[in-house]
Amino acid sequence: MTRVTYGPDSALLVVDMQNDFCEGGALAVDGGRALVPTINAEISLAAAAGALVVASRDWHPVEHVSFREQGGPWPPHCVQDTVGAAFHPDLALPEETVRVSKACAFDADAYSAFDGTGLAGFLRRHGIRRVVVCGLALDVCVRATALDAVAAGFATLLLAEASAAVTPTGRQACLDELRQAGVEVLE
Repeated sequence: MTRVTYGPDSALLVVDMQNDFCEGGALAVDGGRALVPTINAEISLAAAAGALVVASRDWHPVEHVSFREQGGPWPPHCVQDTVGAAFHPDLALPEETVRVSKACAFDADAYSAFDGTGLAGFLRRHGIRRVVVCGLALDVCVRATALDAVAAGFATLLLAEASAAVTPTGRQACLDELRQAGVEVLE
């Protein structure tokens, strides 16, 4: 993998590297756990260069609107304060990592780390001009986050090798869509 050059105007945004999205979790993505060493290397590079490290997480209340029992598409996952909602235990998040919780309301879903979190304004206040995105799942929350980062005016780079898709057969179409939207895709 080609390494990214980070700086103080960059943010590494690690999307939803949570237990429930890794093998053995309630909504596991094949290959999720295998991403951890690559993401840890990126975290280390970003932190050493003075870049901001941000980690988003699904943080659902019980009976969240996205759960099948409530008419949503997904099984219950990432319920607040459960082991499944915790970041993967091998993920090496620095103490100063900015943690962003999304989809916290009972009646609203959010796939993007920017959706209802105030993240864009926070990044602007900290002088961030470029966002580097990776994590889970490429074709769901990573996709939505990268699209919203571009829409918010940030130069956006996707680390494709540090992202896994729920539907691997749709991976290429997702990457093509992101490129067309203005996301730089690093494979």
